[in-house]
Amino acid sequence: MLSEVAIDLPVRPVLPTLVAALRSAGSAVLVAPPGTGKTTLAPLAVAEAVAGRVIVAQPRRVAARAAARRMADLLGEPVGGRIGYAVRGERRAGPRTRVEVVTTGLLVRRLHHDPELAGVDAVLLDEIHERQLDADLALAFSVESRAALRPELWLLAMSATPEADRFAAMIGGTAPAPVVRASSALHPVTRIWAPPTRPVPPPGAGPVDRVLLDHVAATVRRALREQDGDLLVFLSGVGEIAAVAGRLVDLRDSVDVLHLHGRQSGAEQDAALRAGERRRVVLATAVAESSLTVPGVRTVVDAGLSRVARLDLARGLGALVTVPVSRAAATQRAGRAGREASGQVYRCWSPAVHERLPAQPEPEIATADLTGFALELAAWGAPGGAGLALPDPPPAAAMAVASETLSALGAIDADGRITERGRAVVAAGAHPRLARALLDGADRVGADRAAQVVALLAESTVVGSGDDLAAAWRRLRAGTDPGATARWRAEVRRLRAALPDRPQTPDGPGEPDGAPGGSGGQREWLPDDLTAGLLVGLAYPERLARARRAGGSAYLMSGGTAAELPPGSGLVGVEWLAIAVADRAPGAPAARIRLAAVIDEATAREVAGPLLRTQREIGWSGGDVVAREVLRLGAIGLTDRPLARPDRDEVAAALLTGLRDTGLDLLTWTPGASALRERLAFCRCALGDDWPDVSDEALLAGAPHWLGPELAHARRRADLARIDVAGALRRLLPWPLAGRLDELAPERITVPSGSRIRVDYADPAAPVLAVRLQETFGWPEAPRVGGGRVPVLLHLLSPAGRPVAVTADLASFWRSGYRQVRAELRGRYPRHPWPEDPTTAAPTRRAGRRS
Repeated sequence: MLSEVAIDLPVRPVLPTLVAALRSAGSAVLVAPPGTGKTTLAPLAVAEAVAGRVIVAQPRRVAARAAARRMADLLGEPVGGRIGYAVRGERRAGPRTRVEVVTTGLLVRRLHHDPELAGVDAVLLDEIHERQLDADLALAFSVESRAALRPELWLLAMSATPEADRFAAMIGGTAPAPVVRASSALHPVTRIWAPPTRPVPPPGAGPVDRVLLDHVAATVRRALREQDGDLLVFLSGVGEIAAVAGRLVDLRDSVDVLHLHGRQSGAEQDAALRAGERRRVVLATAVAESSLTVPGVRTVVDAGLSRVARLDLARGLGALVTVPVSRAAATQRAGRAGREASGQVYRCWSPAVHERLPAQPEPEIATADLTGFALELAAWGAPGGAGLALPDPPPAAAMAVASETLSALGAIDADGRITERGRAVVAAGAHPRLARALLDGADRVGADRAAQVVALLAESTVVGSGDDLAAAWRRLRAGTDPGATARWRAEVRRLRAALPDRPQTPDGPGEPDGAPGGSGGQREWLPDDLTAGLLVGLAYPERLARARRAGGSAYLMSGGTAAELPPGSGLVGVEWLAIAVADRAPGAPAARIRLAAVIDEATAREVAGPLLRTQREIGWSGGDVVAREVLRLGAIGLTDRPLARPDRDEVAAALLTGLRDTGLDLLTWTPGASALRERLAFCRCALGDDWPDVSDEALLAGAPHWLGPELAHARRRADLARIDVAGALRRLLPWPLAGRLDELAPERITVPSGSRIRVDYADPAAPVLAVRLQETFGWPEAPRVGGGRVPVLLHLLSPAGRPVAVTADLASFWRSGYRQVRAELRGRYPRHPWPEDPTTAAPTRRAGRRS
């Protein structure tokens, strides 16, 4: 076949060496930079050397179709003859087909169905460096199939990146496979660094900064002025494509601005891949990175961003996160400019930033939902991937979550082996959750209606704008968008064919595809909204959600995650939703609802039966003990009633929780209780750790001990306020210490006048005695507490009770400080005695007789 092609591309000189390597070793790795022609010429060379069919696996549907059309054009014949392709929902191949380009996912399906790949003599895995989950599985399954069943099968891995030795070791078996390298691209590509003039915030879970989008649009205008030919512009997502297109709308009279992304129909993608009559600017996502030639492109403008999926394992929700492109992907993108002639790439970042970029993109296995991946491994007979040539082992945490999900679906047994139901799930060719909804939903709403809704969820490109799933379903049935409806119907037919044969019964009104299938017996017909909600609930029972308040847009999902409808959503005010698509940005308080269907409580209970449970709840909530019996759907409370006789231990535990959450102020601290606590704190400070710790932390930690009897009889917050705290505190004292408390930390001290005055222990390091100066006459020194260890700090007061001196050394005060105080106060208080020698004077509590 290659001999029929006259075109000379850089990969052509090494193709004889490649075929010789395959003949001798049966496997090989071809490393060829972008633009060398490996995707189109290598399959033709291999097909010329074998008698059977050649399968070429591509990670993307648009690349599979484009590669087939390119090879067919080189042979001068239409697609579907010797060159064919097959992607989900579309196949153009026949008995004469020698080279069939398929997606990696479809190759995995075929390997499950026929591990020997009967009639196939060679499998070519293109762009193996992209590391999508299906690509990893296709590689691992092909290697094992060749080793165990088809040693004569040729296996070729192709890549534009230099990780050849790693893949050679994986596919070579006992010895590494030969590595064949092609020269660089025929046409050079000049790099032009075009960073923004001012810093741009780093990408993340939110939208790309407008400053960068403005800069990309400006760079496009610059490239149109400076260069000839068409432009290919790499952006991170569909939203960014629309934003940049809006900034270029004034150019529509001179250039055609086209879109290219994975959510388009095949016809729309093919239109962007055809040369136009006018100059074109093609705004594309990563689908155009590899295996594609966009005719007429001489210049690439690269925004330097890529969008990847991140899975929140705890919540089962994903988020699309914008990250800097890898250096390998940047090289792939630049290569699009040198396919047909010399080109240029405008990189919207600096050389310094380029050096800090990751060398390779992060493999999907490290970040994605592995539920489908785990089921594929189990269906292959290798649970967990044991013994398979996987480029990277799956993360243990993600596989544990995947296995838990598959067990709940009944798809695997306790040992991780696939069950009969699991095989039915695999046969559906959809994510296991969607396959579960298809299989179980068919019995409830009929096979056709189940397939229609699941097709909407599986083929996201047909949904269109809006977040109402049932509304999108009605639009597709009405044919508002003929292209989307055609793709949807193709997926419906595929899913319908995957269902086991079952008796035919009417599904009720509104069926657009003729007589539906379903289980025997008469079923209640459900309207579109509830049908869609029921099927979404079967797929994602943890995403059933109820509004937090009537008429609001905030919801609580049964899995416990908060969720919000976008502003302006037509679903605002609906009490119950079944959420089909939601994402939660890292650090965000709630998930964003992208697609949902209306459901009612009865249907939610029906589809999420395992989540229904009745719980006796005794705890602290809203500032008091709550004791009730609650019926819950996951995290959503449905009904509750008070418990008449709650368990006493659980009530005590709830009260302890309240104490620890709210603090000791829940107790009533009388002056006596506070004083006792202060005296105990003083003893611990002065005498050591034999005395109890009465800090807040210690009292809360030890509350079951010193408050135990009271907690055993308390029922609510008010009972805490009635506790005798002083009596409870004394339980902290062992009896030997209890007998010495009044001696070591007396509550009152008798002063020379005979008065018994309370000691203030608020500062455990310095107890205070506030006493009138005249009552201390005759006291040679300040009293001591704590077994004589700590002098009392005297606050000496005037006859009016105002402080005149503070001292812990009363003898020193009598010698020096008293004279000054006496001089100041004797004129102010002439009726009170002010002796010259206070140490020998009689103390008094009263004023003297006026002289």
